[in-house]
Amino acid sequence: MPVLASHRKPRARVRATAPAVGLTTAALASVTLLSAQSAVAAPGPKPGVEDVQKKVDDLYRQAGTATQRYNQAKDASAAQRAKVDALLDDVAQRADKLNDARRTLGTYAAAQYRSGSLTPTATFFLADDPQSYVDQSQLMGRMTSRQQKAVTDFRTQQARAAKKRAEAVRSLETLTTTQTTLRTSKQNVQKKLGEARTLLSKLTAEEKARLAEIERKKEAEARRKARELAKRQTAAKTEADRKAEEAAKGSGGTGTGTGTGSDSGATTKAGQVLAFARAQLGKPYVWGAAGPASYDCSGLTQAAWKSAGVNIPRTTWDQVKIGTRVATADLRPGDLVFFYDDISHVGIYKGDGMMIHAPKPGANVREESIYYMPIYGSVRPA
Repeated sequence: MPVLASHRKPRARVRATAPAVGLTTAALASVTLLSAQSAVAAPGPKPGVEDVQKKVDDLYRQAGTATQRYNQAKDASAAQRAKVDALLDDVAQRADKLNDARRTLGTYAAAQYRSGSLTPTATFFLADDPQSYVDQSQLMGRMTSRQQKAVTDFRTQQARAAKKRAEAVRSLETLTTTQTTLRTSKQNVQKKLGEARTLLSKLTAEEKARLAEIERKKEAEARRKARELAKRQTAAKTEADRKAEEAAKGSGGTGTGTGTGSDSGATTKAGQVLAFARAQLGKPYVWGAAGPASYDCSGLTQAAWKSAGVNIPRTTWDQVKIGTRVATADLRPGDLVFFYDDISHVGIYKGDGMMIHAPKPGANVREESIYYMPIYGSVRPA
C-alpha cells in the first residue's frame, strides 16, 4: 500500500530562552540596585567655608525679612484687636439701648392691657414680631406721637445693633487671619535661624577660624569704603562752606550765619536720635523686639526717633516710605539707611560712613560701616 504524503508542516523546535532572559533582567536589576546604593552611600562634596558663609548670610537675611513680616502682622493684629474690642463695646452699648426701647414699648403695652382695651396698638406691643406688625400704616395712624417715637427708636436701635454685630463678626474674622499670619511668620523666622545654627555647628575649629578671617576682611573693606565716603563728605562740606562765605561777603553779610531754624531743629532731633542709639550699644539683637532691653533693626530705629519726639512706623518696609529720600553722598547723622533689595534691614547713620544698628541674632547693637551690606537707599525722617 502506498504511503500517503502528510499535509502537515513539521514543527520546528524552539529553544527555551526564558530562563536566560530572566537571569539577564535579574542581573540588570542587581546592578541598578548596587549603583543606587553606591550613590546614596557616597557623600557629596563638603561645602567650602565661603559657601557656608554665603548660605548663613542668606539665611540671616531671610530671617530678617520674616522678622519684618512678623512685626507687620503683630502691629496689624494689635490694631485689629483694638478695633474688635471697640466694636464689641459698641455692640454691648447698643444692646442696652435696644433693651431700653423694648422696655418703653412694654410700658405702653402694659398700660393698655390694664385699661382693658387691647387695641391694635397693644397687639403690636405684645406681638412676637413687632417690627413686621409696625409696618402696617393703619396701626401707626392710631398711635400717639410718643408711641410712634418709641417704635421708631426701637427700629433704629435694632438696625444699628444688627449692623455693628455684623461688623464685629467681620473684624473677628480679619483678626483670626492676621493672627495666623503672625504665627506663620514666627515659624519662618525660627526655621531660618535654626538652619543657620545647624550650618555653623557643623564647622570644625579650623573652618570657624577661616570663617572669622573672611569676616574680618569683609569688615575691613567696608570700613575702607566708609573712610572714603567720610573724605568725600568732608570735602563737599568744606566747599559748600566756602561758597556760602563768598556769597555772604558779596552780599555784605558776615558769613557767620548758622542756617535756618528748620535746619537747626532737624540737627537737634538728629542729636537726640544718636544719643539714644549710643545708649543702646551692647544690647542684644532679638527678633521682634523694640526695647528697652533688646531690639531688632527696625525696633531700634523706631525707638530712637521716638525719643526725639518723632513717631515712625514699625517695619523697614513702612519706614522707607517716610520723610525725604537722601542720596548716600548726602547722608547726615540720624538718617535711616536701608539694605538689601527686599529692604529687610535698617541702621541709623552716625556720620563718617558709619551707622549704629541691631545686626542679627547672636550679635549686639553696634557701630558698623554702612558698606557692610548692600545699600538699598536712605531717608531723612524729619
